[in-house]
Parts: sequence; C-alpha cells; structure tokens
Amino acid sequence: MTDEAVVVENLTKRFGDVQAVDGVSFSVRQGELFGFLGPNGAGKTTTINMLTGLARPDAGSFRICGVDCARNPRAAQRLIGVVPDESNLYPELTGFENLCFCAALYGMRKEERQARARFLLKDFDLEHAAERKFGGYSKGMKRKLTIAAGIIHKPDILFLDEPTTGIDVASARQLRQLVSDLHDAGTTIFLTTHYIEEAERLCDRIAFIVSGRIVRIDSVEHLVQPLQARHVLQITSEETLTDDLRTVLVKAFPELEVSPPGQNTVRVEADEPVRVGSLVRLLEEHGVTVSEARRIRPSLEDVFVRITGIETKAMCNEKEQKGARQ
Repeated sequence: MTDEAVVVENLTKRFGDVQAVDGVSFSVRQGELFGFLGPNGAGKTTTINMLTGLARPDAGSFRICGVDCARNPRAAQRLIGVVPDESNLYPELTGFENLCFCAALYGMRKEERQARARFLLKDFDLEHAAERKFGGYSKGMKRKLTIAAGIIHKPDILFLDEPTTGIDVASARQLRQLVSDLHDAGTTIFLTTHYIEEAERLCDRIAFIVSGRIVRIDSVEHLVQPLQARHVLQITSEETLTDDLRTVLVKAFPELEVSPPGQNTVRVEADEPVRVGSLVRLLEEHGVTVSEARRIRPSLEDVFVRITGIETKAMCNEKEQKGARQ
C-alpha cells in the first residue's frame, strides 16, 4: 500500500467557455484530513466529481490507493465513500432502509449491512429516527445520515463536499466532531469547504483553490507561521467608520497597514508593536468613540485573504445564499 491515498496530476475540466478546473496537481497522504478551501465556483465540487467518477476529466490523471482510476474505475469505487454537497438519499425510505440500500450497492450481505446500519445509526445519534422517513429529517440529521451512508462499506477514503453548509450551528458542531472522530480512527478524508474556520479547525493540510487553480498547499501551521510575528489590532467604535477615516489613519501612521473598515470596526497591522494610545487619541479627535481596542492573533483567514485577495465577507455571503437555497 502506497503512503499516498490520492495522487492527482494536471487534472483539467471545462464546461463550455468556463474553465472549471485548470491543471490541478496535489496528493493526499494515507490517514490525512486534506482540505480544499475556496469560494463557490472555485472548482472544488468539480474536482471531487472527477475523483469519484461522476465527471470525466478533459485531461490529467489520478490514482486512488495506487489504482489508476481511468483504467480500473470499478476497483476505485470500492475504496471510496462519497458525501455530496446535497443529499442523494431517498426521502421515501427510512434512515435504516437508506443505509441498508447503500450497503447492498456495495455487495454487503443482508446480516452484515443490517448490523452495520444499526451501528452507524447509534454512533451518529440517529437511533431514535431509524424508522422515520428520511424526507422528514431535519437538515442536520440528513447530513449525518448522508455521511453514515458514505462510510457504510468502511471505505479507505471519504470525500466530503461542503458537509456543514446550510445547517444550524449546533448540527454543524456535531458534524465537525463526527468528521474529527472519523479522522482520528484512521480514515483518510478529502474535505471541500468555504468555511475558513472549519478548514483551520479540522484539516492537516489545506489547498487554496481559486478560479480552478491551486494557489497554495501547506499545513495550517506553516500557512499561518509567516504572519505570527505581525502585530494586529482591531478597534471597535460606537459609530460607523468610513473610508475617509481610514485615509486619516494611513496619513498619520504610514507604517501601519489599515484594512477597509467594517461597519464599526477597523483593523491595523504592523511589523512593530502598534501604538494603541496614539491611535485611539487620533480617532477620538475625529469624533469617534472607541469602545474597544483589542490585539488579535493572525489566523488562517488572514492568510487566505493575503494569498487570494478574496475578502472573507464575500465568502460569508456565498455561504448564506447557498444555505438559503437548500
């Protein structure tokens, strides 16, 4: 068995005039939780669809557990579990029936699939809903059962496409714990997300993908490390802050990097410690009532914005729109 669970080389996919995936190359190690982080339309789902046999690449190659999937796609199918961004289970079947049906597709014997289904329903805290129709499940319950269906045959690799989009906070927390537990148990996981905090919390390594291209791959620790020496201050006011105020700050403190203000917050960065008192006094001189000045530690969010140029506010808007449609 190779140490690399997935090896992808120059994978490419175009839909008409849209270059969905543009020559991406990467590898996923055995037992790793590997994240694809990027906005909607970046090529995350298209990449997963190609790796799981739902779409044919225009060019490039990939191997799963050493299997050339172009030459032997059926062998690869038994090695992987897939959880799509929208559930593919049957609303008219119960939770138990859905899991047993999925297990049957993998050739599991009746006794084996029923035992496995009952185990997963209990493990995923869905035992109470085993005999309820899937169509009556909440969004969080549907996502949990879809993940259970994806691992019914104990795959070597689990592909998770946007697992927590469109569900409530408590359910998302439960799902992240389930994913973390699966990873701790040794399952190799390929996760796509546009939740930066989710990627930072769960993943061993992360690939930033934008407009079909991978712009950076590294561990969270290595990605954040160059910014750890930076001094970052977030100032919160009782009034709405404007771009004119940002201009004032930049002119008075040219050594500072001042981000575009939010509604009532502004963020400043520097290589040297920030003079908090001087900043606050200047703001107060311009009629701003400062309610808080807080030093913050740079995060993966800061790295993502710096590398991709995509503001996280836009990512949040996409998350909200996608969740509202589901």
